[in-house]
Parts: sequence; C-alpha cells; structure tokens
Amino acid sequence: MRNWKKFLSAAMVTAMTVGMIAGCGSGNSGSDSSGSSNDSGSESSSDAGSSDTGSSDAVLKIGGIGPTTGGAAIYGEAVKNGAELAVNEINADGGIGGIQIEFNFQDDENDAEKAVNAYNTLKDWGMQALLGTVTSAPCVAVGDVAQGDNMFLLTPSGTAVECVQYDNAFRVCFSDPMQGLESAKYIGENKLAAKVAVIYDSSDVYSTGIYQAFAAEAKNQGLELVATEAFTAESKTDFSVQLQKAKDAGAELVFLPFYYSEAALVLQQAAGINYEPIFFGCDGMDGILGVDGFDADMAQDLMFLSPFTPTSEDEAIKTFVTDFTEAYGGTPNQFAADAYDGIYAIKAAMEKAGVTADMSASDICDAMKTAMTEITIDGVTAKALTWEASGEPSKEPMVVKIADGDYAVVE
Repeated sequence: MRNWKKFLSAAMVTAMTVGMIAGCGSGNSGSDSSGSSNDSGSESSSDAGSSDTGSSDAVLKIGGIGPTTGGAAIYGEAVKNGAELAVNEINADGGIGGIQIEFNFQDDENDAEKAVNAYNTLKDWGMQALLGTVTSAPCVAVGDVAQGDNMFLLTPSGTAVECVQYDNAFRVCFSDPMQGLESAKYIGENKLAAKVAVIYDSSDVYSTGIYQAFAAEAKNQGLELVATEAFTAESKTDFSVQLQKAKDAGAELVFLPFYYSEAALVLQQAAGINYEPIFFGCDGMDGILGVDGFDADMAQDLMFLSPFTPTSEDEAIKTFVTDFTEAYGGTPNQFAADAYDGIYAIKAAMEKAGVTADMSASDICDAMKTAMTEITIDGVTAKALTWEASGEPSKEPMVVKIADGDYAVVE
C-alpha cells in the first residue's frame, strides 16, 4: 500500500471542487486527573470533571467540537471519548511539559452555525488550541473563524480539502481526494472488479469529494463506471432505483462513499432485490455493525478504507482498545482513534515548540505551525506519523473487510 502523501497532488487536481504516543498507555486511563472542564456551563461540555491540579493559569486549555447529539452523534461521542482518554493518560503522566491539560468539548449537532457558536463559547472559556471539528462542513465554517483568530486547529476527522486550507489547520484523518484515489487504486490493482457502479450523496461535500477523485482514478485503473447514481439528504432512505440500475448494468462492485447509516439501508435494500455485488466504502463506513436493528450478515464481505481497526494485533492498538473499553464500555472506532492520536500530536508539538500555559492562543499557534512539521508520533492510526506544512498527514491506509460480524484487516 502506497503512502498517502505521494498521491496528494494528483488527488487535489482531480477533486479541488469538493472525513503520540510518547508514552502511550503510560498511566491509568481511569485516572481522576483528566482536566476536562465544564466551565462554559453548556450541557454538551465534557462531563469528566474539572482538573484539581492547580488554577486555570497553570493549565493548557484545549477545546473540542463535534456532534454529541443528532444523527452524527456516534462520531462526536467517539472523538470526545478518544480525546478524553488521551488527556487522562497525559495528565497522569505529568502533562504537557509538566503542565496539566484542561479539556472542554462542545456539541455542534453537525451544524456549521452551531459549530461557530461552540467555537466562540470555547474562545470565551480561554481555549488555547482546538481539536476539531469532527465533521467537514462545521470544520470549514470554524476554520474560517479560527484563521482570523490565529487559533491552532487540528481536526481529527474533517476530510474535506477546505478543512486545512489555512496554515493554522492540520488534520489527523485522510482527506476526501486521498480516499477516492486510493479506493480506485486498490480496486484496480487487486482486480476486484471490471464493472463498477457508484452511489453517492450529491448534497454532501464528503461524499462528492471522494466520488470525484474516485471517478478520475477509475479511468487510470481501467475500471468501467457502468452506473453513477446520486441521492441527496432529502432522498436518503430509498435506494431501490440506484441499486436496480447498478444491477441492470452488470456492476460487479458498488462503491459507496458515504456514511454507515445510509450504507446499512443500501445493503438491506440490495438483499431485497437479490443483488450481491462487492460493496466497497470509505472511512464513514466504520460503525455499520453498530446500527440498531441491522443484520450484520448483510455486511458480510463489505470492504472499506480505514486508518484503524480494533481487532489489530498491534500492542499499542490492543492497549488502546482495552483502556477505551474499560473507560467507556464500548469498542472504539476510527474517530476515537483519530482523536486519541490528535491529542498526542498536540502534546508532541507543544513540547517541541516549548509552549507554556501563559502564552496567548495566537503565540501558541505561531509556534505550533512549525512544530507540527517537525514531530513524528507512533499512533494507533499510523506508525511514524508526520505532517506536511499543507496540514496533511503522511500515513498509510488499511483495507478492512467485515467477516463473521467483525472487522478484519485485509493483508
């Protein structure tokens, strides 16, 4: 599998129109010294309690933004929990350069306007750096404001190109063009199919961005797109027409660049018409086995790109999964893993830059812009993870295949 950054330039051309461990596991994830804060008084703030390790002047305040209510809440909750786990570990291990972290997570309901309001709440609280936002449209909106404030922003999972369009913004996850490009390459190079159909959400920047890059690379791979079918946010419950066209066109593989909730409906409806192609998705597919009422047998052999799988035998990942499960009672998904790595990246960059608690957010941002390009972390989403000045990470993807009701990495 090739390195993502080698393909970024090509992907950007095709899709511009368009989602650590320096001491990982060193400390008790159940520690009481998380430093999380409810200072804003918002119901969506983290509920882990305030740090008792000194006054607010002696802490570094890191904010987080994402949906903890609404249809995308599974992503925001995962990010909040993954970040809090890392904060707990870091604080228990002495903090960032000896300084404790205070973490405050705000709900944006996957809404751009509410995300900006959440950002302003965190700014009033005294935020010095931001882990967020979780989804792309809110991230772009917040990014515009954060750039004006010169606030450091690291999104764990905002995949749209525009999420890191400014020099203060970085991301942990893969971009939309990268996912589309690499999906087409994997399908072509592994000869999974010759005739391919695409179903995508034309009203969503994430889905559209992946589709555009996929379609461009599919030509290079000799893949025949026999059906390209769109839907919108207003028509995302009935996919019978799109599936029938794909079936009639003889598509051997159907590419689904959208989120797991809609994908579950696609798989159910495909079974209803006895259509059994290979289904292939991207990182938004992570979580499909947790959909209420969904028969996991329908996802048998579903494949998707992901930076993380909880069934990995890697020792760092096993420790992360164990600690996360003990703390939150569920298995972490890639969004939790991205957030976990994100907090450790912030730690590494702050220590590299010599950040102190009395520095302004703008001064911290100036120092972090350079430091982020100089650090390397071994995370749970990648080993030897680095960043370019463009804000893009350098990491390799994994292909995950669902087998017998669980996720497994394809070797």
